[in-house]
Amino acid sequence: MSTTSPFDGLRFAFGTLTALPVRVSRWDRAAARGGMLSAPLVGLVVGGCAAGLGLLLLRLGASALLAAVASAAVPAVLTRGLHLDGLADTADGLGSGKPAEDALRIMKQSDIGPFGVLTLVLVLLAQVAALTQLYDASWALGALAAVVSAVAARLALTLAARDGVPPARPEGLGAAVAGVVPVGGAVLAAGVVALAAAGAGAWWGPYGSGVVVLIGSGTAGAGAAGASFEPYDAIGPVLAVLAALVAAELLLRHCTRRFGGVTGDVFGGLAETAATTALIVLCLGR
Repeated sequence: MSTTSPFDGLRFAFGTLTALPVRVSRWDRAAARGGMLSAPLVGLVVGGCAAGLGLLLLRLGASALLAAVASAAVPAVLTRGLHLDGLADTADGLGSGKPAEDALRIMKQSDIGPFGVLTLVLVLLAQVAALTQLYDASWALGALAAVVSAVAARLALTLAARDGVPPARPEGLGAAVAGVVPVGGAVLAAGVVALAAAGAGAWWGPYGSGVVVLIGSGTAGAGAAGASFEPYDAIGPVLAVLAALVAAELLLRHCTRRFGGVTGDVFGGLAETAATTALIVLCLGR
């Protein structure tokens, strides 16, 4: 019996969830399990790139709005719009009101219907608006939000691939990863991400009032020296992750009832739903 190395799972994760030039050497269930458990690491890389570009633009004197647009664009570019396309297709399938078989056929079509267009516009507007508010408040908040939302989006995929969630079709990416993650592994991944989010919030949170002047932006603020730690610094990112998972879980259950299971499009919709929810929660109280 062949064995699977951790690198098989990582290659599966980066090869299927990003457009990075990673060769997937194995497509079996064991590799898929490792890949879906590694999905939050993909989010960390994608979110780090998104935050990095946003901060670079701020450093060069760009506005918070432009930094937000860039941070929202990076995940789309690094996935070739795969998750956004899945979100649009899922919205068209759900909005059609047709039986599962017909709805799945609509989702498989290459064009985007009115429900998909409207959903894409609203979701992207919400993401850019949230990131703008956070970047405008602080370089640290904007960067932290870009990373947390990307990780939460991929963590939602880990939980959606847990045992007991069936595929809606016998073929496709959804069928390849549906049910591959043990429930215990999914819960453990969620716990690790929540703890990491709390740690990141505690580390970066005090810079929330020590604004972008630290990296050269013209935004006014007190600076890191005057920043102080508040409990929300650690709790806020955790609440964002939990809210993202709740929103994704509600959508997952609805899609499972409507379509009979999950598809690759549903996974994309879950990721964008989780990312947007996390960003909105991080804005609250700011």
